[in-house]
Amino acid sequence: MSLTLRYMQLPDIKQVAAIDHSSFQPPWSPDSYAFEIKESSVSHMVVLDRQTNPPPPTKARQNGWLSNLGDKLRGNAQVRNGRGAIVGYGGLWKIEGEAHISTIATHPRQRGNGFGEILLAGMVGKALRLNAEFIVLEVRVSNAIAQSLYQKYGFRRYGRRRNYYRSDNEDAWDMRITMDRETRRRFSRLYQELQDKHVFRDIYSWQARPRR
Repeated sequence: MSLTLRYMQLPDIKQVAAIDHSSFQPPWSPDSYAFEIKESSVSHMVVLDRQTNPPPPTKARQNGWLSNLGDKLRGNAQVRNGRGAIVGYGGLWKIEGEAHISTIATHPRQRGNGFGEILLAGMVGKALRLNAEFIVLEVRVSNAIAQSLYQKYGFRRYGRRRNYYRSDNEDAWDMRITMDRETRRRFSRLYQELQDKHVFRDIYSWQARPRR
């Protein structure tokens, strides 16, 4: 199994929308995802792509790997391999000094595998590379599992948003993290532990946003 964090692309929308529909009410429309990918200047949408049987390396693919490495060092790498099954996705908005995690979800059948943490770590890493001063997100007050994950990375409650979720009027916690030296040290440690555990490729957090 091969896991890759990468920027969301238009062909991913069908799979992403299906996960969204099974995770949230009301879900985002496919047009909303297309806007985030093509039109929004502040959006950085991510997917976690899983390929169960990646193709074996060949000489051509090895040469491509060297080319990808050169692209990575220049900051303009592109995904060159085929797409796999989307097991999770997320959205990050960067507006001036604030990064806002707009959405995050994993496929219902893939929950409990640590994929949500990979997505979160990718977006925290992207916020660092975008020089965000802090990160904001909202989470249901009843979602103790998600809150525990966010707290692991240093997020703290800053306020309660009454009737935030339209489907049932549940409140949300406003959680935030300041990107200070302590946060960066914690993230570096947690990210390395996550890489050691899951062995995933992170194309997303260091790649410049693809031009449309």
